[in-house]
Order: sequence, then C-alpha cells, then structure tokens
Amino acid sequence: MKRWTNDRIGAGLLLLFFMAYGLLSQEIRLLPGQSGNVFNARTLPHFLTAVGVIGALWLFFRSQLPSSGGLRTLNWGRFAGTLILMWCYGLALRPAGFLIATAAFLGASFLLLGERRWRVMALVTVITTLCFWLLAYRGLNVFLPPWPQPAYASMPHG
Repeated sequence: MKRWTNDRIGAGLLLLFFMAYGLLSQEIRLLPGQSGNVFNARTLPHFLTAVGVIGALWLFFRSQLPSSGGLRTLNWGRFAGTLILMWCYGLALRPAGFLIATAAFLGASFLLLGERRWRVMALVTVITTLCFWLLAYRGLNVFLPPWPQPAYASMPHG
C-alpha cells in the first residue's frame, strides 16, 4: 500500500489550511465586553476550525482503506444539477422570500437525488425550512424575509 496517496495529500493540505485558519481567527478583534460572552465573533471560526481539523484527520487515516473508485464513479449530472439548483436558490432567495425559496430548493434537490416518497419530501422540506428560519430569526436575531417583499420595500428611503 502506498504511503502518500492523493487522499492523504489532500487531507494533509486540508489540515494545514484549517490550522492556518484557526491561527488567523485569533486575530479577529472583539468589541469591548465581548471577551466574556459565550458567543462572539470568534465562535464560528473556532468551531469551523475544530470540525475541519477533525475531518482532515479522519480523511488522512481513512485513506488507508481500499479506494471506492474516486472521481470516476461520481455522477457528474447530479453534481452539475446541484450546482445549478444552488445558483437558482441564491437568485430566488430575495424575490421569493426565504420560506418559499428554501422549500422549492429542498424539494427540487430531493427530486434530483432520486427521492420519490412525496410525504417524506414534504414533511422534511417543511420542517427543515421552518426550523432554519426560526433559528435565524429567533435564535440568532437575523431577519430573513419569509415571504416575497414588494419591490418598493427594498428601495432606499430618503
């Protein structure tokens, strides 16, 4: 078995990237009084660093297992379809509102990935969309317009 496979090299590069990201995240300035808060500007970067380092280490040690075929076995049509769906979601988010755009994106993604159980699709789509909107609005205090906004609502006032 090879010592340095492409998977191990990639995992090593990811590990270096996330370690550098973690070091650079220490330079994020905090507002006065934020250093004692549970959540501050450094919380998400620290979390992402931890998840990235753990994932890179997992990839590094998992690469000793036999390969599954790599990029040759990837379904490129679904991959391209997912990228197109994400692009359309980004374009539809503002005019359609968060709830409608997210529900449409999740529903189309389910269809693209081959899910055909309509009850499961509807239930997961509705619950996921509402939970993310409530988490952003109530938990994080970030307002995402749930419904389409009139054209004049986004015009500057003055």
